Amino acid sequence: MSQQGILADNTTAGGDIETLTGDTGGAVGPDGANNVNILGGTGIDVAGNPGTNTLTISQETAFDGTGTTVGATTVDLLTLSLGATPSCYTLEARVAAFDSSTPSGGGMWALGAFRTDGAAATEIATESENELLDAALAAAEVDWIASGNTAILRANGVAGLTINWSAEGEYVQAV
Repeated sequence: MSQQGILADNTTAGGDIETLTGDTGGAVGPDGANNVNILGGTGIDVAGNPGTNTLTISQETAFDGTGTTVGATTVDLLTLSLGATPSCYTLEARVAAFDSSTPSGGGMWALGAFRTDGAAATEIATESENELLDAALAAAEVDWIASGNTAILRANGVAGLTINWSAEGEYVQAV
């Protein structure tokens, strides 16, 4: 006696994704078209790339940068073009600084406020800074400056030291 049927190989890895689970809210299954929408909230962008099967989730108002000062030189860590629309920005930056030769390091926070008429940036007031620095970095600092229609966070190094800088910034804009 012979029988006919479909032989299925259930031993291979992979298969269809049936649900996605986030940090809260439970598992989410697909809709009738086998799709799950992943949407960003206020200030969050979700960019999909079907070619690489990748979703990239990022904060729209965040930016970062790095740089190195050798001696008492400067380096621009963060730059933000203020755009063609007249508006006001509040910018906050968190900065880490490290010199491996001493070794010494520190953390800094800088708050700045700028307005633009759409063509030129104006720093509204002297920024507020907090610095937590090892003694060797006591002369190091960061400053917000306006240049053209751009807000820039500039790091100032220390004579005799090579300082590696890393910065993250966020902004809020009112139009």
